[in-house]
Amino acid sequence: MSSIVGIPAFNDNYIWLLQNRDGSAWVVDPGDAAPVEKALAERKLSLAGILITHHHFDHVGGLKALKKKHACTVYGPPNPSIEGIDRVLVEGDHVRVGDYAFEIISVPGHTLDHIAYYQAGENPAVFCGDTLFAGGCGRIFEGDPPMMYESLSKLAALPAATAVYCAHEYTLANLAFARAADPSNLDLKEREINARALRAAGESTVPSTIGVELATNPFLRSADPHLALGLASEGRESGADPVEVFAGLRAWKDQF
Repeated sequence: MSSIVGIPAFNDNYIWLLQNRDGSAWVVDPGDAAPVEKALAERKLSLAGILITHHHFDHVGGLKALKKKHACTVYGPPNPSIEGIDRVLVEGDHVRVGDYAFEIISVPGHTLDHIAYYQAGENPAVFCGDTLFAGGCGRIFEGDPPMMYESLSKLAALPAATAVYCAHEYTLANLAFARAADPSNLDLKEREINARALRAAGESTVPSTIGVELATNPFLRSADPHLALGLASEGRESGADPVEVFAGLRAWKDQF
């Protein structure tokens, strides 16, 4: 049966393993080959292919070794610095990988080449790399705040039930900042309690859902007046425009 498994890597990365009913698998953002090989062996799966969201090493570091060993297909963004991509994907493209069918969404900001893989239908899901996190968003390394805001808005517009498969276990740190930025949010308080319980039990806080993020993630809520008030209380005037509020929140989080 099809299923999605998070493979821990490094200190806090997740490599997502997509299992197909035929015993094959695809992986998303394999920064390290070793944990992927271990997961494949444990589940007796063959590696059919790799999906890449962006060029950072902790997302592509295992690509070369995996492709060499398994002769698998690699999909990824239009960035020639990523060696081994067989098919370049841009916004609006559609790909089928075993039991999964994805639409490509361009989400630059964290990096300029960043893409996300969205599966619509009965069990919607999005593999969003380092653009949207549980309770937060990625740092802006190559883009600018308006670009990142637009990318996050695309993800925020997906159905509320969409499972959000981000690439890092940053949730507790993100929620600590969210509480500072949005202290009156009762849904956020409850989410932090639940997330702490999960981590204390050694469990992952990912995936989230778009609905949960819309209710509790300050970076998707910059149009809410409470977020502008939170910035003002920290001496961070931002203006009322949601993009300005977003930029203020991201700058605050960078120093939090």
